[in-house]
Amino acid sequence: MKPAPRTIRLHAPSAPARAAAAFLLLFAAVCAAQPEGSGTARSAAPASVVLDRVVAVVNNFAILSSDVDEEVRISVLDPAQAGHGTPTRQRALEQLIARTLIQQQIRQEDEKPEQATKAEVDARLTEIRSQLPACVHRNCSSEAGWRAFLSEHDLTPERVQVYLRNRVQILRFIELRFRQGVTISQKEIESYYRETLLPQYAPGEVPPPLDQVAARIEEILLQQQVDALFDAWLNDLRKQGEIEVLDPALEAAPSAEKGGPK
Repeated sequence: MKPAPRTIRLHAPSAPARAAAAFLLLFAAVCAAQPEGSGTARSAAPASVVLDRVVAVVNNFAILSSDVDEEVRISVLDPAQAGHGTPTRQRALEQLIARTLIQQQIRQEDEKPEQATKAEVDARLTEIRSQLPACVHRNCSSEAGWRAFLSEHDLTPERVQVYLRNRVQILRFIELRFRQGVTISQKEIESYYRETLLPQYAPGEVPPPLDQVAARIEEILLQQQVDALFDAWLNDLRKQGEIEVLDPALEAAPSAEKGGPK
């Protein structure tokens, strides 16, 4: 039997959230009290310590304020963010919540999920450096341009590698779970060609014949169906899970997008 949906609570921190926050405070205090060298006392006065804080909890998993800041920076590499304006912390938190839910589900369904290979990660990196508009403008195909781009966005090659490995794993999961069994009929292809593609051509322009674009149309329609299935599944995860946003400033606006990383 499918478990009953749980209520999503905002603001009021749960016991796990309070425990996680208390642990972080204690950990930071202990770290601040430790000497810099083993067995030696600090010669200078201790510097001030900036404490991180828990801003959201997803099924007992804490998301920190620093995680949100990093997500804002790394979002420059996401092609899906193009056209959405300057990344906001609210949108970054929504992406983190979605990714956390997906990764928790991957671990739940597969104790040892297949990891992305170096070849897969390298292929994604090459694609980003050569095709991402923000990267093309900075000549990221060259090593100097790539280093300058990373420095501009306060990113490191190692952080980009982690981001791409996670992205490949999630995309593989979506492909295996939702794409299999989805079929597109010839009638749907012809309808898209007639009602969507042909109107894009101005009078006098010659559109390509259907047989030349049928495969591409089928891919577009297939992806649309996969996206719809994935979004519905992710919404169910949100309803069934326990999500607490502890920082009112990071609450998503009613029109904020709920989709996950694709």
